Order: sequence, then structure tokens, then C-alpha cells
Amino acid sequence: MSESTARKRGRFGPAPLALFLALVLGCTAPEVVTDSRPLGSLEDVLAMRDRSDVNVLFVLVDTLRADRLGAYGYSRDTSPTIDYLAETGVRFGNQVAQSSWTKCSMSSLWTGLYPARTGVLRSQDAISPDARMPAEIMLDAGFRTAAIWRNAWIAPNFGFSQGFEIYHSPRAISVSADQRAASPGKISGSDADLIRSASEFLRAHADDRWFLYLHLMDVHQYVYDDDSALFGTGYSDSYDNSIHWVDSLLGRLFEELEKRDLRKRTLIVFAADHGEAFGEHGGEGHARNVYGEVTTTPFILSFPFRLEPNIVVQSRSANVDLWPTVLDLVGLSELDDPDGQSLLPAIEASARGEKLAEDDRPTFAQLDRTWARLRLEPQPVIAVNSEKWRLVYQPDRPDHSELFDKEADSAEQRNISLEQPEVVAALVREIDAHLENPSPPWGTAAHIEIDEMQMQQLRAIGYGVQ
Repeated sequence: MSESTARKRGRFGPAPLALFLALVLGCTAPEVVTDSRPLGSLEDVLAMRDRSDVNVLFVLVDTLRADRLGAYGYSRDTSPTIDYLAETGVRFGNQVAQSSWTKCSMSSLWTGLYPARTGVLRSQDAISPDARMPAEIMLDAGFRTAAIWRNAWIAPNFGFSQGFEIYHSPRAISVSADQRAASPGKISGSDADLIRSASEFLRAHADDRWFLYLHLMDVHQYVYDDDSALFGTGYSDSYDNSIHWVDSLLGRLFEELEKRDLRKRTLIVFAADHGEAFGEHGGEGHARNVYGEVTTTPFILSFPFRLEPNIVVQSRSANVDLWPTVLDLVGLSELDDPDGQSLLPAIEASARGEKLAEDDRPTFAQLDRTWARLRLEPQPVIAVNSEKWRLVYQPDRPDHSELFDKEADSAEQRNISLEQPEVVAALVREIDAHLENPSPPWGTAAHIEIDEMQMQQLRAIGYGVQ
């Protein structure tokens, strides 16, 4: 949910961070990340499912919109490390997140199901313990499974820890005087603590086959150090600075993979749960609506080998496709009855300059605008992307429908619903059919009570849960 500019800007003093990074990573200044991976091809991508040595590193940067990365056309140099992943791997150019609120979005990402089927739409909802999660599939296949996270919306009691042997929220070490004096809209520590824990996991499990999930929060919190303060001090500038800071931390982590000779047998999966608004539709932040600025996210695959040239998949894809794709790449069993699909055929087609018939399939995003106010009736808003159209629809207020032509108006600034009533009617029928999809095999979502400690953690990241 949107937070005030003052609460969202956070900066660490240079001395504590420099000392911290020196102790944890052995250096105080950024270095060029080396790359010892061999050159690979599409055939190597397809052959990965037959390998028994590939690790999976899933990096999720909370609140990261795609168009603030160089790989997605941004003019500022916010993300050289992430851009290099895209330049030597596969980049999905039109990725749609399934919500602008973390818990709803991540439930869809992990299960491969749209929010209408997960049922995780409000603050007390949780993934059913009967759901079969990707970490469970990987654990059963012999992977060591670990997650390191900093967002309380993916805490274990919401069902996200299923299948993880380690589900760890790191202790805050990188603390400065400025941070201690910050307002309540901050969580303690920084993503440097998370990278420290990840480095320790790599040290302890270098000889195992592993799956490691990292959920970073400094972009959500607009945290950065002095070396990353490149773009000014305004609201949007601070967001860019935080991306640059997190990008530098990821560079350290990938250097650690190189140092331990793990990069040549690690698949890196890079994604985000949702984006962030900067006034495009009259508001700031996220978890308020499902416009493109809060639901268009990056998705990048970086393999144990370099692809030169890289592969860019421009057909529409969604976060529900992420785990069907990754499990397919490493040759593991599928999720239970997913809405998403493996994008491996799209990767093959893009590499060969072809187009698939299913490239234009519709994708959906959804948010209950009263997710944090349980005393109120649900107020859903749903967006559907179909062909060149995008409809933002409120079932309780159908006269407020907004239709956009994404080819002519990618920023969704001109509502043409009155000019195209037939298109609106067709897309509403598509949404109605989508909402009638059956429940998943494990039934309805679980409901849990949020205790006071967790309530405080959620409020610390700016969510006014009631």
C-alpha cells in the first residue's frame, strides 16, 4: 500500500555498510562480476532437463517495475548486473503480475493459479497446507531447499514455507544511526543482511544440489547507500537509487557463485511480485489498483551458460507461468492443475523467429481493494489483457470500466471504453468466465489470525491492516 514519501526514503550511512560488506564479502568497493560460464545455445537450454547438477537460485525483488531496468529500456543506469543477466539469457518483455499486493501476487506465482482460484485475496487468507508447492517438488527430487525473506506477507503462517527445509528471516546487522532514527514505516536492517545469509548458505551447501529463494525488500523500502545515490533525492529518484543499490548487492552474490564455482551449474530466475506507481493514475505506491505500472514486472532467466545473442520473448506472459517454466526447464513434475503454462515453447519459438498461436492468450490481474479492511465487503478490481486490449473492470461498479489500447497507449492514459462498447462487453464476458473457474485440487484458501507481533511487522512496511 502507498506510503508517504518521507517514510519511504531510507539511506544508510556509508561507514556501517562499507564495514559490513568488507566483513561479509571481503571487499569494500564494487567489482566487475566475472563470468566463467561457457557459451551455450537453445539446445543447451532444452537439454537442462536431463542434467542432474543444476541448482536453482530464485531472486525476487519486491516492488520492482520492469521499465526501471536498463534491460527493459530505461535510460538511467540503474541495473547493470540485472541487465547482464538479460543480455546473456532470456528476457520476457511483456510479463504481467497477478496482483499489486504481495501476498495475493506471490500466492499466484507459487501455485501457478490466478487469484480467483487461490482464494488468497484478503489479509487473513493463506495458501492451503494441502497445496503442492514448487519447493516441495524440488525437495522430493533431492534438492536442499532454503528461503531467505524480509517481507512479513510471505511469513510461514501464510503457507509460503511449504517444502523449505530452511525458511529464514535474517537478523538485522547493517544498521546506521539514520536508520535507527527512521519513522515506523521501516523494517530493520537491509538486503545486505539477506545477501550475507545467502552467502553463508552457499558456503555450507556448495557440494549439494540446492534451491535457494531470496525475497529482497530494499526497493520496496527505498533504501540505498551513498554510493548508489546517483539520481537525485526526489521520490522517484530514490526508487531508482534503491534499484541501483540492490543491483550492486546482487553483483556481490553472483561473484560469490563464481568464487565457489557454482555459476556454471546454477539457473538464476529473476522476477518481481508487483511494480510501483508514481502518479500515473493519480496515486503513489501499490496495492490500490491493477494498472500497468503496478502489474508489469521483469522476468529473466540466466542459465549455467551464456546465450549470445540472448533470447527475448515478446509475447505476453504472466507470473503464473514462472514455476511451470522453471520446473519444465529442470525436468521436474508439474504443479497441480495450474492456470499458468511452461514458456519453454515460447522460448524456442522466439529463438527461431517464430510466433505461437497461444502467444496472445489472455492474462489477468486482480486485487480486492478492501483486503486490509475486513469489516468492509470485498471490492474487487480485475484487469484482463487480451490481444491489444486491456480492460480494468470493477464488478461492483461496471460503469467505471476502463479500456485501453496497449499498442497505441502503453501507459494506459486514455480510456476508450465509450468508443468501444463491443470490445468492453466481450472482455467482461472473458472476466466472468475467468471468475467461474473451479477451485484448485486442495479446495479453498485457509484463514488465519494475525497476531499482534505480525501486525506490527506488517505496519512497519507501510500496510495499515485493520
